[in-house]
Amino acid sequence: MLDGDRKGNRAEGTVADETFARRAWPEAYAALQEASLTSELRAPDLERFGVVAQMLGRDEECARLWERAHQAFIGADDVPSAARCAFWLALGFMERGEMAQAGGWLARAQRVLQESAIDCPEQGYIRIPQALQLLEEGDAARARTIFEELQSLARRFGDRDLLVLGCLGSGQALIRMGDPSRGASLLDEAMVAVTANEISPNVAGIVYCAVIEACHEMFDFRRAGEWTDALTRWCAEQPGLVPFRGRCQVYRAELMQLRGDWPGAFDAVLDAERRLSGPPAHPAVGTAFYQKGELHRLRGALADADDAFRRAEEWGRRPEPGRSLLRLAQGRTDAAANAIRHALDESVSDVARAPLLAAAVEILIAAGDEQAAVGAADGLERIATTFNSSSLQAASFQARGRLALHSSDGSKAFQLLRAAVAGWQSLAAPFEAARTRVLLAKAANLLGESETAEEQLGLARRAFEELGGVVHFQAFAPGDSANARFGLTARELEVLRLVSRGLTNKAISASLTISEKTAANHVANILGKLGLSSRAAATAFAYEHHLV
Repeated sequence: MLDGDRKGNRAEGTVADETFARRAWPEAYAALQEASLTSELRAPDLERFGVVAQMLGRDEECARLWERAHQAFIGADDVPSAARCAFWLALGFMERGEMAQAGGWLARAQRVLQESAIDCPEQGYIRIPQALQLLEEGDAARARTIFEELQSLARRFGDRDLLVLGCLGSGQALIRMGDPSRGASLLDEAMVAVTANEISPNVAGIVYCAVIEACHEMFDFRRAGEWTDALTRWCAEQPGLVPFRGRCQVYRAELMQLRGDWPGAFDAVLDAERRLSGPPAHPAVGTAFYQKGELHRLRGALADADDAFRRAEEWGRRPEPGRSLLRLAQGRTDAAANAIRHALDESVSDVARAPLLAAAVEILIAAGDEQAAVGAADGLERIATTFNSSSLQAASFQARGRLALHSSDGSKAFQLLRAAVAGWQSLAAPFEAARTRVLLAKAANLLGESETAEEQLGLARRAFEELGGVVHFQAFAPGDSANARFGLTARELEVLRLVSRGLTNKAISASLTISEKTAANHVANILGKLGLSSRAAATAFAYEHHLV
């Protein structure tokens, strides 16, 4: 609210009018804080102060201010505004996983409105948690009915925030009802209201996070990326703004990972882990640990990945397919196959199954279970068609290409893998494109096109190097030598084996009859090529990849 669209929402002469209108959050905070030291802030000022604190990521302070605003509005006999503050408190506690407090504040909002029997937009706001609960329980049709009723109420009162929240909820419900095209259109409409500054800043954050989550459900990473770029520009105009919170930050990290910004993704997931870990801890912290494990796995830090996946499982997030792919990278193929089979057996929705199926094809081929791999590829193709998702289509082409390679059908493999590369490139997904290029090179070799194979391998290696995932060349490149697989020279491989035995640089120099400085240079080169940070990590890597 607080956007001026609704009459009576904001008293004339509230503190920080000009800075709030400019969305200069640090300046608005300073003005409100100074005013609070010299006089008692009125209810509208306290409400505004809460919004500013929320925009700056001061969630606990925001809650205290909205509590004070609620009491001040009660004292001023402004029941709708008091209920509004209680609603925002409830929503904030829900997002942080503090459900008892959330329920208490929602009940407070419902009670004061029921006792006053006032016809106001807040009567609609307090129904939003009910509609969200229906979505969670799978009753999207009833949820959509509520959201449409909220839009009608919003139009009657001219409440822009409630209108956009109703539009957002209707879009989410349509997606759950199997109409992603119409649902996505409503999500886009809601996001336009954000970037055009037509709604309150606290509503803007809700809309963006819900849209990103819905895009995740639809595997629509192109739409997610487009709106993330737009919101990044929007945020850049608001100094001090902390727009991405908790679970939303995890989805953003996943998108950054797909687009090749691994350092940015790692920073985002660490921030999400910190925010979600509490106290009290939010159940979604398991998702943050899972994403952290994926980033470690891609960078070749397998021991760190194992630890992150273990933490994810501790928090109730099954660490598949990431941990199954980790087991495959560790050479534990049977363990990988068993884990992915169990995960598929227990998956209950296409949203959950799709990433499992994509990994299952690779794992089951390695395990020698071609029939199960074909079944997984069939399932992936069906889901890709259902969702009309570019990312799933690319994954499906890649899976089919793997199977064709396994059958030594070079022509079919080349055609499918070429389509997969094009799909990943259209999504600006450099890692997936690179790993598919290595498969494409294998198909070219089957066809006797050695020049094409070398070209594709060169493109793949450069992409891996730019991403910081050079170790992944070992999992995909043809040839069995450690030199080709890890990018190490024969001498560097010798040094790595000595490092793994605990030898110092001085001892290595004596063993290989080289200078201590040369030994130190070799160690530095090994750590750089493998993307590792210490001799201990190099030792773990050597054992994990059976180099000693």
